[in-house]
Amino acid sequence: MILGKKISLILPTINEAEGLGYLKEKIPSSIDEVLIVDGDSRDKTREIAESFGWKVVIEKRRGYGRAYKTGFEESQGEIIATADADGTYPVENIEAFVKELLSNNLSFISCSRFPLTDSQSMNRLNQIGNSAITLAASILWLHPFLDILSGMWIFKKSVLAQFVLESDNWNFSEEIKLRSFKALGDKFKEIQIPYRNRLGETKLMPWKVGLENILYMLKMRLEPLGDKRTKA
Repeated sequence: MILGKKISLILPTINEAEGLGYLKEKIPSSIDEVLIVDGDSRDKTREIAESFGWKVVIEKRRGYGRAYKTGFEESQGEIIATADADGTYPVENIEAFVKELLSNNLSFISCSRFPLTDSQSMNRLNQIGNSAITLAASILWLHPFLDILSGMWIFKKSVLAQFVLESDNWNFSEEIKLRSFKALGDKFKEIQIPYRNRLGETKLMPWKVGLENILYMLKMRLEPLGDKRTKA
């Protein structure tokens, strides 16, 4: 627990055995629950996670967003933290981020990878793509976002009751930030974090995902945000 709040860390996985041992050494002991939402991995991801005492939920329905929505349903914490299982995000700093959330009466913190503290941690193509998509979000929502596609968030689970999360795919990352920003106002905040080189193989197809993200944001911008309850 941190400041009397139970904390759940949700990690979506597909064949992430290579990064789990690294994460085990980094995750603070104050995290009450580590929840793996596994997309039917063919390596030893599930076995390794279970050997660490982590909770494993198998979600055979594919999709980044689908994994997180299942994780939200299964998690027990009052505060949810998220990260990728490839070692890129600083899970060792979750305790500090939760304290910032609670001490400053925030409801959602999005952890921005930019500006990169290590320029080698992300290839140039991905840097350009992330910057372009973040710029598009900033223009569409008239707010200077730092990183609309970051995969590390710290938030009060209770905020999920304030809006509908629809995407099951990679654009879930931008969706949860944009809906939180609209619903929470100044209780939404971005903070900069260090970002590292990934362990294991990437699953992304950059151009395809980038186009889908931009089209999804345009679709969202034409719809009212933050006025419905979350659906599974």
